[in-house]
Amino acid sequence: MSETKLSHTQSQLEYSRAKQLMPGGVNSAARAFGAVGGEPIVFERGEGAYLFDIDGNRYIDFIGSWGPMIFGHQFAPVKEAVHAAVERGTSFGAPTVAENELAELVIDAVPSVEMVRLVNSGTEATMSAIRLSRGYTGRDLVIKFSGNYHGHVDSLLVAAGSAAATLGVPNSPGVTEGTSRDTLVLPYNDCECLTETFKNHGDSIAAVILEPVCGNMGCVIPTPEFLQTLRQTTEDSGSVLIFDEVMCGFRVARGGAQELFGITPDLTTMGKIVGGGLPLAVFGGKREIMQHVLPAGKVFQAGTLSGNPIATAAGIAMLKALRDQPPYEYLEGLSKKLESGLKAAAEAHGIEHCIQRVGSMMTLFFQNGPVLDWESAAKSKTDQFSQYFWGLIDHGVYMPCSQFEALFISAAHTNDDIEYTIKMADRVMSEIAN
Repeated sequence: MSETKLSHTQSQLEYSRAKQLMPGGVNSAARAFGAVGGEPIVFERGEGAYLFDIDGNRYIDFIGSWGPMIFGHQFAPVKEAVHAAVERGTSFGAPTVAENELAELVIDAVPSVEMVRLVNSGTEATMSAIRLSRGYTGRDLVIKFSGNYHGHVDSLLVAAGSAAATLGVPNSPGVTEGTSRDTLVLPYNDCECLTETFKNHGDSIAAVILEPVCGNMGCVIPTPEFLQTLRQTTEDSGSVLIFDEVMCGFRVARGGAQELFGITPDLTTMGKIVGGGLPLAVFGGKREIMQHVLPAGKVFQAGTLSGNPIATAAGIAMLKALRDQPPYEYLEGLSKKLESGLKAAAEAHGIEHCIQRVGSMMTLFFQNGPVLDWESAAKSKTDQFSQYFWGLIDHGVYMPCSQFEALFISAAHTNDDIEYTIKMADRVMSEIAN
C-alpha cells in the first residue's frame, strides 16, 4: 500500500470529460464527493476486497458498491452464474424458472415474506410497496422518518415541516406540494411522537416505512422500544409496517434486520445483495397484502426488465452462497476488530467520536454521540470526516464519501486489511488532531 499521496491524473481527466456528458459528471449524486470536497475517483475494476482506479492505484474497499458485495468483488459463484445466463439470452420479457427459484430463496430466508414481486431497483421496490399499502388499506397518509432514505420516490423525497409531526414539504425541485401532502415526517427513535401521530391520524395512515438499520444518516440503530411501538401502533390502527431492508437485508443477518431484532413487518423491500450486485430488487410480505398486486389484484405494477434472467442468476448464486456458506460469524469478527481499532485510534489522539455498528455495517461519527436520529447525526464534524476520508484515500483505503453513509465489510477482507486500515486511520487521526 502507498505511503505517499496517490496520483489521480487520469481520474481528473475522465471526470472533466464526464461533466460535459452527464449532470455533475456522475449517474448518481452520491458519487460526486460533494460531502467531502474534491473530485471523484474513476474506477476500472474490483477484485476481492479491492478496487483499482484508472491511474493504477489499489484501495481496500469499504463500500462494496454500497453493500451488495458481501463476498467481495468478482465472487466466483456469481460470476459463473452470470456468464452462463448470458449464453442463454439477456432478456425475454416473459416468465422464467429462475424467477421462481429466486423467489423461493427470498421467502425461505426472510421471516415475514410469503410472496414477492421482483423489480429492478430499491427505489422501484419502495415506490411499489407504498402504492400497494395505499391500495390495500384504502388510506392516503404515509409516515417516514427524518434521515431515512428510500430512493428517489417523489412522495418520500420530503423533509420535516416546522413541527415534529407535520406534513412533509418537498426537499427537491420537481417534487410538488401535492405529492408530498400525504407524507408525515417524524424523528427516528421517538416513540412519543409516533404514538401521538397515530392518535391524531391513525385512521388515515396507510403505512409506516423505515430503515430498520439506517445506512443513510450513518449507521443509526433503532431502540427496542421504538421497534415495539412501531409494530404495536401499526397493528392497532390497521396500517402496514414496511421495513426498507434494501441496505441491511441479507447484510446484518441472512433474514435481515427483522430476523436480528425479532420484529415482523407486513412488507419488506430488498435490493443490493439480493441481486448479487446486478440491478434487481424485491418487495414482498404477507400473502394477504401481496395478492392485491396486479394481475392477482388491482394495484398496478409492471416492468419489462423485472426478473431479468441475468440479474436473477446473480441473485440466486448470491442467496445460495449465503445459505450454504454463511459469512456472518467471520464478518462479525472482522467488524468488531475494525470497530475496536478505530475507537482506539480516535481515543489516542483525543478526537471526539462515536462508532455505531450492526454486524458488518458501521459508521465512525466525528462527535461524542450517541446518534439516535437525524438531529443528533447532523452534529457530526463533517470537516474532520473530510480530512479522514482524503487521508485514508492517500493510503489506499476507500471509505464512504460522506459522514452520513455506512461502511460495509466483506468476507473477502482479511485480518491484514483490517490491521492496515487501523494503522492508517491512526496516522490520519494524528494529522487531524494536530
